[in-house]
Amino acid sequence: MSDETWPSLPLEAWKDTSTTLHLWTQIVGKVRVRQCDWVNHAWHSTLHVTSRGLTTSPIPYGGRTFEIVFDFLAQTLRVDTNDGRHAAFPLEPQSVAGFYRRLMAALEAVEVRVLIHMWPNEVLAPVRFDEDHAPRAYDPEYAARYWRVLVQADRVFKVFRARFTGKVSPVHYFWGAPDLAVTRFSGRLAPEHPGGIPNLPDAIAREAYSHEVSSCGFWHGGGPVADAVFYAYAYPEPPGFREAPVAPAAAYYSQDLREFLLPYDAVRLAPSPDDTLLEFLQTTYEVAANLAAWDRAALERTGHPRRP
Repeated sequence: MSDETWPSLPLEAWKDTSTTLHLWTQIVGKVRVRQCDWVNHAWHSTLHVTSRGLTTSPIPYGGRTFEIVFDFLAQTLRVDTNDGRHAAFPLEPQSVAGFYRRLMAALEAVEVRVLIHMWPNEVLAPVRFDEDHAPRAYDPEYAARYWRVLVQADRVFKVFRARFTGKVSPVHYFWGAPDLAVTRFSGRLAPEHPGGIPNLPDAIAREAYSHEVSSCGFWHGGGPVADAVFYAYAYPEPPGFREAPVAPAAAYYSQDLREFLLPYDAVRLAPSPDDTLLEFLQTTYEVAANLAAWDRAALERTGHPRRP
């Protein structure tokens, strides 16, 4: 495995693996959705970055808890329970239906039985998980690279998150898109979201964007975006947002996605990747907050975040 802290991640080299992981993480995420109480903005549904991969975090099951982990160091999918039970299987090329069957068998082995919604979300032409028998690629090298990028993004996003004292989301992985994101809130209600996200109920999108936000994240790319990017957007988008100057110089506004983008390689190859990424997060937030007249004095932390 590459020893780069910020490894290269050209989408063309692993796009089939990225599609595979997208669908596998949806299956795991839907287990969490089924078992957890609803949290505002669907925060109960997300996965979280760990020092080995991605985790659901503990999921309630009666008086017990269980956790599902993508371990990209051992290249296994693991199920652990709080009473010491354990099941696992290798992450390797296999169909979506095959992954679904093996996950359900692993859960059964630790005496957990969960029925999930069987259709993928936020994808075009979805196929039921248990009927998707097409062979699927899985390159463990690129899966591990992707996770290592998430580790770095998660670390820097948490620095940025700590600068805000208003309502702010965890740094978490949304398996629908998929993307790693963190979202700040002004505290004001937002206009009703128009919905229209492929294979996602409009009610979920409207609840997610019930309040005014400035959001940022990391996405591995696809469609009109050829490679991995960091992004930042505001909802609702204030007048003048897309024309506003942001930094660094490599950042630009995408008319297709209606958000600012910063190529991942512009961060990876910078003399200080952390500072470059933080500059993008900070300047895009300031544009959104200033143009929408957020009460920044009440919402932001001054001084060192580690010394309250």
